[in-house]
Amino acid sequence: MKLFNAKNIGGALLGFVMLLGTMMVAGTTAQAQYPYPNQDQYRRQREWERAQRERERQAEIERQRQQQNDQWNRNNDRWNRNDQWNNRQGRRGRNWDGYGNYGGSYELRQTALNAGYNEGNRAGRNDRRSGRYDPTRSSAYRNATKDYNSRIGDRYAYQQYFRAAFENGYSDGYNGY
Repeated sequence: MKLFNAKNIGGALLGFVMLLGTMMVAGTTAQAQYPYPNQDQYRRQREWERAQRERERQAEIERQRQQQNDQWNRNNDRWNRNDQWNNRQGRRGRNWDGYGNYGGSYELRQTALNAGYNEGNRAGRNDRRSGRYDPTRSSAYRNATKDYNSRIGDRYAYQQYFRAAFENGYSDGYNGY
């Protein structure tokens, strides 16, 4: 009986190689699943970095929002300064003519403004001769319906326009303009 038979050596060698291959495959599988010795530390590090990026992103969004608000405030301040200047210059209303917007059609507005200014100017010139200044004393001011027609619109809006124009016309007539 031969102890070192080629079949015995080949079989043992084949068995050893298979055992070694199985161990290598099993080792690499385990290593692929757990590449780091302290997996939790790396997971916590990644979570912290993700949270840090989210905080930075939120801070950037807030910074942009603040810049937009600052720009809006600067524009709003500029517009308010323009409105204040325009109001000091007597420019208000929808046509920048010094009269407010009380609604109604263009025809209603223009009719009331023309009639009110003309009546006010006439009353102002008369009061200048007598030396007393009181635009509300006039019956035209109190009624505020000269040239009014219900077809052109609301009487209340007409009266508002009429009285505003009457006061301007009265002032101009009293001052000799």
